[in-house]
Parts: sequence; C-alpha cells; structure tokens
Amino acid sequence: MAKLFFSYCHADEALRDRLEVHLSLLKQQRLITTWHDRRIPAGDNIDSAIDANLADADIVLLLISADFIASKYCYSIEMTAALERHAEGSARVIPVILDDCDWHSAPFGKLNAVPKDGKAVTTWPNQAQAWADVARTIRATLEAMEHKPVAKTTQATAVGGPGTTALTQEHGGWLGASSMHGQSATPRSSNLRLKKEFTDFDRDKFLHDGFDYMAKFFDASLAELAARNEGIQTRLQRLDAQSFAAVIYRAGRTVAECSVRIGGFSNRDTMLSFAYNASAPAGTSNEMLHVESNDQMLYFKALGTQFSRDAEKAQLSQQGSAEYYWSLFIERLQ
Repeated sequence: MAKLFFSYCHADEALRDRLEVHLSLLKQQRLITTWHDRRIPAGDNIDSAIDANLADADIVLLLISADFIASKYCYSIEMTAALERHAEGSARVIPVILDDCDWHSAPFGKLNAVPKDGKAVTTWPNQAQAWADVARTIRATLEAMEHKPVAKTTQATAVGGPGTTALTQEHGGWLGASSMHGQSATPRSSNLRLKKEFTDFDRDKFLHDGFDYMAKFFDASLAELAARNEGIQTRLQRLDAQSFAAVIYRAGRTVAECSVRIGGFSNRDTMLSFAYNASAPAGTSNEMLHVESNDQMLYFKALGTQFSRDAEKAQLSQQGSAEYYWSLFIERLQ
C-alpha cells in the first residue's frame, strides 16, 4: 500500500478535501493511505511529524496555487525535500495545479503536472472531471511503480553499525525499516472529514466574486473576439455594481446581446440571471445560476432552461459558469 503525502497551503484546504474524496476508491481498494498535517495529534511536534511523514511517503502531491508558492514553508521546505527525494528516486512527486498561477519556471515546472495539460482545477467548467483526471493519473502512477522498485531509506542501526541506512524489500519495492513496523502503534481511520457549514456571508461572497469574475471574463472574451474577426465590434458596459451588458456588432449592426445581473426575482436571491437583452429590467431572465453547496464546497447550478440537461446537473465553478453564459450569448453567431 502506497503512502500519499499532501503538501499544500491551508488556504487551499477545501480543495485538498475534494481531492481526498476523489481518491476514496483507491483507499477502499487498499492501494493508498493519505497523510497531511491536519492528522498530527495534539501535543506532537509539528515540524518533526511533517518531516517524518514526508520522508516515508511514496508519492508527494504538491497542491500548487499562488498561496502555495507564497508560503515559505511549503515552497522552501516541503517542496525542496520532496524534489530531493524525487531526484534520488525514493519517491514520486506529482504537481496538482489548483489555481492559475505562474508555476512553469518553478523547480517542479518540468514535471508532468495534473490535471491534463496542467490546466488548473478551478478553471475546469466541471471540477469533478478535473479531480477524476487527477485520480486516474495517480492510479496509473501506482501501477507503474509496481513494476519499478522505489528506493526508500531510513536511518537505523543495521549490520553496518549506528547511522547505517537500512533498506528492506517488500511487495516488489524498497521500503525503509520504519515502514515495516508502521508509523504509529495506534491504528486509526483516515476518514476524518467533517461536513462544512456555509453562512449567508459565504454564499453572498461566492455570488459576488462569481459576478466580478464573469464580467472580466466577458470583457476579455469580447476584446479577443473583435481582434480575431474582421468586421466585428463589441461592447461591454457595467450598468451598475450588480449588472453588466454585452453586445456584439457585425458591420455596425447588433447581432448578439445579453445582460447579466446579481439577483433573480428579488435582489436577495443568491443567483446570477442571464437575459438575451442588453436592457432587460430586473426580474427578467432566460436562464439563472443558483448558488448551492454540498458538504464541502459552494458552486453554481443552472436552472437548465436554455441549454442541455447536462448544464442543470453540473456543479459549476466561476470559470464554468462564465463559459456557460458565454456559450448562450455567442451561440446565435455560431
């Protein structure tokens, strides 16, 4: 059974929890165990516990975000130690890109990152697809490791005397002496995840952050559309703090328009409304995205009146919701 070590910034804890959920089948099939610093018992030395578990890991997952890179401990200590083990062949390091950030020139930038093509998890329209891709890659890595022994070393008293590195071969791979006896004398479950509770503040912030992201997304997309297509002109107008309008012109004539606003039938509705009219009044919409949650995260969910039934089922991120409304807006030109 391989041991996975999560190297992450606490600002990304919710995303780490989602990844661990998607690794559940690997756990149930007894292919992996997982460890992160939230499993350090009260009273234990934090640095020592992290060092020991990092040194004992078969796979180290670097959960990459701007916060990870900004964290001195994550970037300078955990990452450095992990890459040293990767270079010596005693562990496999896999960068998992959580958010868009400048990471390609980092020391781990030459490693093959997941999800597919290093596309950040939070930019996938459906984040479950991104996590599934990560889980499948980890499974493939485990299968490859079964056929290629991994050298793991621990400092122990061996035949050569004190301080000699003791190596033991087990299940086709090289395991350190400490792995033979287990890390702890007291077994416990790794299923310690608790349901998260989201307040009105959390939902309102998610809604407004999603709206601001969508306005920037539309603005940049309109500019690129005009740059790539001769005879196309575009306009994005912020109508007020909670709504914007977008218009596409061809040869000076309107060919597509829409408006997006916070709120539905009332201003307190936690939703983003879409209308095929740049001047649509409040309370008018052709589609709505509601803020909903599961036991771990907030997401947007479409009413599903204008597109496919798949949109109604999807748990959409900021990127996914912006792509969905953009597709409604531009489909008349396509």
